[in-house]
Amino acid sequence: MPKTYVLTFIANDRPGLVDLMSETVHAHGGNWLESKMANLAEKFAGIVRVQVPDAKAEAMADALAALADHGFRLAVEEARAKPTPAAGKLLKLELVGQDHPGIVAEVTKCLADHKVSVEEMETYIDDAPFAGGKIFTAIAVMQLPSHLSEEALSNALEEIGGSVMVDITLEDATV
Repeated sequence: MPKTYVLTFIANDRPGLVDLMSETVHAHGGNWLESKMANLAEKFAGIVRVQVPDAKAEAMADALAALADHGFRLAVEEARAKPTPAAGKLLKLELVGQDHPGIVAEVTKCLADHKVSVEEMETYIDDAPFAGGKIFTAIAVMQLPSHLSEEALSNALEEIGGSVMVDITLEDATV
């Protein structure tokens, strides 16, 4: 039976990093299932899910660990299926406001307090057109717990948005 692993990594950005990892996985009969990667501040970081035949799993993990010789800091974790609780609606959050410290902390505290699971999140800062300064943007896909209504979460986020001076919108993420 094949094993599934989640790999997380960071390295100084340079061409060929993804090739090193993918060749290592492929050389052990592994299948690259999904990944998310980004260049941030001259570092290349990512998360990858791979599947490998059970008989080659340990050798693949050892070969991936050896990528440290190529400047990788890499963690290899076996992914184990576990039952998922009944979940509510899948929502997309979009947040925009003038950048300042604490925005992510306040919003994610609200989400955690309401037991909302962040499935994906991307944030970035751009120059503010016309007004100067910086604009912070966050886009997230979230899974509500079955007991939480969209309206209750929207009300809580609206309160947070007012206190940190950002606009927050929610919409159905299944569209």
